[in-house]
Amino acid sequence: MALNKKEMFEKIDQELAEFAKAIAHPARIAILKVLAEKNSCICGEIVEVLPLAQATVSQHLKELKNVGLIQGSINGPKSCYCINYSKFIKFQEAFNGLFIHLKNQNNNCC
Repeated sequence: MALNKKEMFEKIDQELAEFAKAIAHPARIAILKVLAEKNSCICGEIVEVLPLAQATVSQHLKELKNVGLIQGSINGPKSCYCINYSKFIKFQEAFNGLFIHLKNQNNNCC
């Protein structure tokens, strides 16, 4: 049985990689910005403000939900979404910790 090499890394590193992958598309960042501006659950409005088809927006929402960054129901035009701030803060703190760790390492590189 083949070993998944990702399993060899720390859990937090795996989670950060999944998070980074989930927000690595400009449409997903735009979706998060829309949700943050509204500061409440919104239904169907996301498609109206993005230059993408409803099916494409739904796929991006699914990716954000899979990593836990958004919560709500994703069921077509009557779907409602909001940012899952507890998960957002967890990732923010983990990335801040990573950046501080990297910054504090020996930076005598070329």
